[in-house]
Amino acid sequence: MPFSLIWLPHVLKSAGLKVALVRHPMPYGDLEAMRVQRFATLEEIDASNPTVEEREEYEEPVRMGMVMYAGVDYEAILRQAEREADVVVWDGGNNDFAFYAPDLLIVVADPLRPGHELLYHPGETNLRMADVVVINKVDSAEAHNVERVLENIESVNPMATVIFAESPPTLDDGPDLLGRYVLVVDDGPTLTHGEMPFGAGLVAARKAGAAKIVDPRPFAVGSIKETFERWPQLTNVLPAMGYGEQQLAELEATINAADCDVVVTGTPIDLGRLITSRHPIRHVRYELEEVGTPTLAEVLEPIVAQATARPEPVVVG
Repeated sequence: MPFSLIWLPHVLKSAGLKVALVRHPMPYGDLEAMRVQRFATLEEIDASNPTVEEREEYEEPVRMGMVMYAGVDYEAILRQAEREADVVVWDGGNNDFAFYAPDLLIVVADPLRPGHELLYHPGETNLRMADVVVINKVDSAEAHNVERVLENIESVNPMATVIFAESPPTLDDGPDLLGRYVLVVDDGPTLTHGEMPFGAGLVAARKAGAAKIVDPRPFAVGSIKETFERWPQLTNVLPAMGYGEQQLAELEATINAADCDVVVTGTPIDLGRLITSRHPIRHVRYELEEVGTPTLAEVLEPIVAQATARPEPVVVG
């Protein structure tokens, strides 16, 4: 369940079910200390000394009132989650296939990266096993790329239910972007090993009438500069890198050196909690909106019925 489906537990909660969200492993720290992690508040996330990438996965679910599990001992994590939940939602972010056998497997395909759904493991594995495939961003992708993704899905998994959806970006309150110079900071993993040249922040800034999207590369320092050298597709967005205090400080220095009026962040985290910016920051949010039928609520109806009827938790991947 990638970030575009972060609200899926709300569909289940609206049916009166208790939901636990379990994230795939990101073993950047002391594995013994992070054996089983449970986050219900931002303060609990802060106390775990997470990387920015971990924050990008943990903070928004908690901010939305969910209980978030992470760690590396997935037997122990599941047993603890089972004690407080009717439904366990596994969030693999397409970096893993589900570590638990799911009662329903939902996979998201991105038509801004057509063909990627068949190029990488475990993405292709997930696509072939999926019960439901959501083709997202149909409002921002070219129509022929949406069709290409649909053809690829049908070629390897013709029995999957396909849902079409949009993820329109929405800017939080802040200074007007019309006619302004804007530095865009977007989700780090999406821009680097995800191979995207831009994210939601750039889409929102352009839509809001920014006069210029500032090239961050001349202002990059230290490991941030090295990131641009490693990922040459990045020319007008700054990836939110922060694997340690030094890199976070270098990200802060890069932002503060930039010649801009406003910073727009498309990363799921509240960047202003982690760095001191001399520029005002506006954050971009987005929620998945289905186009037509079926909807996720409809495909989840059997899961709701199962969870209501039996004592052990149901797993959605």
